Amino acid sequence: MRKLKGTVVSDKMNKTRVIEVTRLKKHAKYEKFYRVSTRFKAHDENNEYKTGDMVIIQETRPISKDKRWAIVGKI
Repeated sequence: MRKLKGTVVSDKMNKTRVIEVTRLKKHAKYEKFYRVSTRFKAHDENNEYKTGDMVIIQETRPISKDKRWAIVGKI
């Protein structure tokens, strides 16, 4: 299963956190690197992670319509 590192950007939902993962992507023509960020909804069973925390998320079975990730731990 894939594991990604990201930052918690929203903790307003119950047992769900929004994680923003930032990566570098290379432009096809100009070959310059630029940042691309993607947001994932991740399961947090005990509501223990707050906005600003660096976390590791892991792929899991579908938990709801949008949630396919679970928080493994804090960095």
